[in-house]
Amino acid sequence: MSSFLCPLLCCGHQGQQQQGATCSNPLYVSKWPLFTLLGPQEVASIRQACVFGTSANEAIYCTHTDEVFVFGLNCSNCLGTGDNQSTIVPKKLDCLAGKRVVSLSYGSGPHVLLATQDGELYAWGHNGYSQLGNGTTNQGVSPILVSANLLNKKVMDVACGSHHSMALTNEGEVFAWGYNNCGQVGSGSTANQPTPRKVSICLQNKAVVSIACGQTSSMAVADNGEVYGWGYNGNGQLGLGNNGNQLTPCRLAALQGVCVLQIVCGYAHSLALTDEGLLYAWGANTYGQLGTGNKSNQLSPVHIMAEKERIVEIAACHSTHTSAAKTQSGQVYMWGQCRGQAVVLPHLTHFSCTDDVFACFATPAVMWHVHCLISSLSLKKEFDSPETSDLKFSVDGRFIHVHKAVLKIRCEHFRSMFQSHWTEDMKEVIEIDQFSYPVYRSFLEFLYTDTVDLPPEDAIGLLDLATSYCENRLKRLCQHIIKRGITVENAFSLLSAAVRYDAEDLEEFCFRFCVNHLTEVTQTAAFWQMDGNLLKEFICRASRCGAFKN
Repeated sequence: MSSFLCPLLCCGHQGQQQQGATCSNPLYVSKWPLFTLLGPQEVASIRQACVFGTSANEAIYCTHTDEVFVFGLNCSNCLGTGDNQSTIVPKKLDCLAGKRVVSLSYGSGPHVLLATQDGELYAWGHNGYSQLGNGTTNQGVSPILVSANLLNKKVMDVACGSHHSMALTNEGEVFAWGYNNCGQVGSGSTANQPTPRKVSICLQNKAVVSIACGQTSSMAVADNGEVYGWGYNGNGQLGLGNNGNQLTPCRLAALQGVCVLQIVCGYAHSLALTDEGLLYAWGANTYGQLGTGNKSNQLSPVHIMAEKERIVEIAACHSTHTSAAKTQSGQVYMWGQCRGQAVVLPHLTHFSCTDDVFACFATPAVMWHVHCLISSLSLKKEFDSPETSDLKFSVDGRFIHVHKAVLKIRCEHFRSMFQSHWTEDMKEVIEIDQFSYPVYRSFLEFLYTDTVDLPPEDAIGLLDLATSYCENRLKRLCQHIIKRGITVENAFSLLSAAVRYDAEDLEEFCFRFCVNHLTEVTQTAAFWQMDGNLLKEFICRASRCGAFKN
């Protein structure tokens, strides 16, 4: 399955509306029966949560203070508590205390992979095929640091198949290990891999930005939008036009000419989302999980939901046959196996996020990624409330009402500001002239709600603010909004803004988009309004990339 917290990936991290990024609130977590075991204070402490397991009977969650708790059935020691006992009372994993979780994934055993902000990789649970990467087949009763072949590597993303594992480093390298009966490790053989091994064949000179796993298949997306697949292909889930297994990565030729941003894998099917918001599906279709209107498998990608508006998020999980997608306006569709029924066409739901599809209709009712929660609904209501605030910010002549206590809890910048040696600590009104009103208001609202609601053009300014204030999570949300919101019409405007704010990663992303859609974007007003020096630099750079060759 796709990792739960990838850069282009999750509720609050992956698929958001073009207008803004959103996270779920505490009401949503109650849709998973396991969380009814927790009291209101425990739920309020949760920052991220994941329900997993063969029967959706295990859960792991991280708090706002970076503590990790687990509870549930504990099959194959998958809770990592050091014993094989089940528990309905959350237990803290002390060895992970203080470590900010950036990615988490689980297998069918189940086994669990967890990556921290420092790039460390931990694993525990089922290990019958060495999927924990520690060179043994002994079950991991507690989290172990996976270090073999990963020394001096910073893991930023993880993904698990049924019994194999993958990790993505910050340098775009892919490592795989575990069960390899169908070549899903990508080593060129079918021998199990006991420790992480770099997937180098066909990916040697590629910078991978996203990984995903089906039950016994693996997928990767390169920074240029190319898609590669390897492993089991009996249902066509690799999208190669045949059903033969692949022992090494193979590029999906059928997707040549499109730039893929996100890919997710179900049990034996795959979904891909392009930079233009187009959705492609391929693989097994027994339950209609491809959304084509029939139950015929597809060996190559087919374009679905063509009549719908721009898609901004797709969802699938390696343990289910369910698919879901979210549109730019926030509409959520589901199809595939839904409570035992085969829904062969995307069905419009009343849900507000794709997580609800899996909570209410998937079998098992697991989370397809880590669920991000807002700490308190009442806190959201108090934002910009003159009745309860004790501080005002004045931006562009307009006031924003806030609470010092909230700002100090949520932001290191304000924690330092509201000290006796800062003059701002004594003020009732603080003037802000570095940022626009929409940008600064959105930043303050983020501190209350953990959400961002801005168009991509303003998100560039918020990215600049987040960089200044060292708000890394906000930076990731801004980058996500911009990448999801880029269009032919605004591509050059976003490129100009990225250059202006020295956002190198975004500049590269916007540049690639412009090159990939060169004919269209050069016909927009933004192209001809671009600064002369920037336009000249773009043309020279695009020429070096071969954009003007016949």
